[in-house]
Amino acid sequence: MSDYDYDPVWAKCVELKVAPTFHSAGMGWGSRTSTSTYMYNHIGHFGAAGEALCKALFFGGVTQRFPTLKFAFLEGGTSWGADLYAALLARWDKRNPEALENYNPANLNVEQLLDLCQRYGGRVTEGKLDLLANASGATINTKAAPAQKNDFWRCNITKREDIRDLFVPHFYFGCEADDPMNATAFNTTANPFGAKLGAVYSSDIGHWDVPDMTEVTEEAYELVEHGVITEEHFRDFVFTNPTTLWTGMNPDFFTGTVVEQQVKHLLATT
Repeated sequence: MSDYDYDPVWAKCVELKVAPTFHSAGMGWGSRTSTSTYMYNHIGHFGAAGEALCKALFFGGVTQRFPTLKFAFLEGGTSWGADLYAALLARWDKRNPEALENYNPANLNVEQLLDLCQRYGGRVTEGKLDLLANASGATINTKAAPAQKNDFWRCNITKREDIRDLFVPHFYFGCEADDPMNATAFNTTANPFGAKLGAVYSSDIGHWDVPDMTEVTEEAYELVEHGVITEEHFRDFVFTNPTTLWTGMNPDFFTGTVVEQQVKHLLATT
């Protein structure tokens, strides 16, 4: 985690009723360093940047310490968010404080290990049992355990549902209108606890990926026409989720706009 304390920044966002939104690029990171193919570097880079920040916010315990704060990651879509949400739960199942004892070397029965190696190891362990015994003993007896073994400790998690509650209501995902993977946000069969993620309708009008700005909303609606998402999901995508993102921090965010009355009606009925 960072050596810097960003809590004053998040506290100021809460004070000013601002939902932090991020438009971070990932080109030039890791394997996205091709000198000849722009598309090689471009595909997935917004999602990679959003995931890096989202993981830092989650594991840093930010949503636990600031329970009203909402964040949005722009242009990366929702598929990485759905994957991260599911992955956090999967890792918690295998690496929560109690489960970590399954991998604690101090719990290793060295005598039984050597016996199994002698009986079934064959040529792999033949003549090497003394080396294995010494290595096992050295590892167990001299290698100090880290002071904090629980990677989730900053989140104060005690059960699986805590991950849902610290992730789903806090993180929103800006999507390209023509991205078919926007549907992952609404896949309540696949998403743990039947969650719907906060997919937010947006588009890069003026960039090469929107050759005709008059077709943007039409492209987004194609997921309904193809039976991938429902009318209700589409309404969440283009209206409900953006509304809850911004009014969740500032109930008056849309006051004075052309959608003021529609927003008031939504907030009054949800």
